Amino acid sequence: QVRLVESGGGLVQAGASLRLSCAASGLTFSTMGWFRQAPRKEREFVAAIIWRGGSTNYADAVKGRFTISRDTAKNTVYLQMDTLKPEDTAVYYCAADSDGSGFNFWGQGTQVTVSS
Repeated sequence: QVRLVESGGGLVQAGASLRLSCAASGLTFSTMGWFRQAPRKEREFVAAIIWRGGSTNYADAVKGRFTISRDTAKNTVYLQMDTLKPEDTAVYYCAADSDGSGFNFWGQGTQVTVSS
């Protein structure tokens, strides 16, 4: 059974940092990523990392503030979020691509709230 379990969300003030974790089990993935969905908005891409090699990609809105990384031994992907802004408030979802065709597995989401 494939499972993606996120943790690390919370309520912080603007300028603070948070680190999200996503522990994966049940399958080997080619790419893992983070998406977010704010109230009344569509889900949007945040960051992704190629499992082999570690190449990364970021949305323009988070470049320079967020860092995606992975621990291959723990099968876990992280999202370090620094200099958080109120507009970063959203439910953050971990996602995994098992075969290179797109993100086909999703976590349950973790809430991140940034107060001004």
